[in-house]
Amino acid sequence: MNEIFNGIQTGLHEMTWLEVVAVIFAVLSVIFQKKNNILVYPTGIISTGIYTYLLSRAHFKLYADATLNAYYLVMSIYGWVYWSRKATQRPEVKITRSSRREMLTAVAIALTGWVLFYLLLVNFSDSNVPVMDGFISATACAGMWLLAKRKLENWILLNISNFVAVPLLFYKHLYLTAFLTIFLFIIALFGYASWRKTVMQQEIAHS
Repeated sequence: MNEIFNGIQTGLHEMTWLEVVAVIFAVLSVIFQKKNNILVYPTGIISTGIYTYLLSRAHFKLYADATLNAYYLVMSIYGWVYWSRKATQRPEVKITRSSRREMLTAVAIALTGWVLFYLLLVNFSDSNVPVMDGFISATACAGMWLLAKRKLENWILLNISNFVAVPLLFYKHLYLTAFLTIFLFIIALFGYASWRKTVMQQEIAHS
């Protein structure tokens, strides 16, 4: 317990104002995601944009994480445009279940991404956890792709990523980020339940 407490103190001491802003907007983004609110994307863009900058700096050298956040940034922009279809007089994109083809695509993104991240980490970094790090990033990529399409199953993939990330973050002594990820995991459980309720109501209405 003393080691964890000391780690939290160290994390707070070393945290910059940019990190604070990134964490705040990350929390706001997942809350808006749970509420099915389009503000999930502008808040996500701010958070991932800051993390892309911070993690790519020579001080941190977390280039794989920076790349993942850059992907989040691009997907957030894409998702914002995709969700805004109602504003251009086109039908609103509703929450739906993933089709078989979409799930196969998401699984393919996760597996292919896992292999690519692993190879990059092994060959171009000094990572000592390439398997777990690659898996976390790949499943998160697949989940973000489904989120952009407002698919219910995005929560499952994102929480698989969160679940695996927590012990890795503790192992890396990133205690504050680990606790943030636990918070995001819990919020995602409620998000899945909320979206599932919406989907079931739509299905009943059309039956």
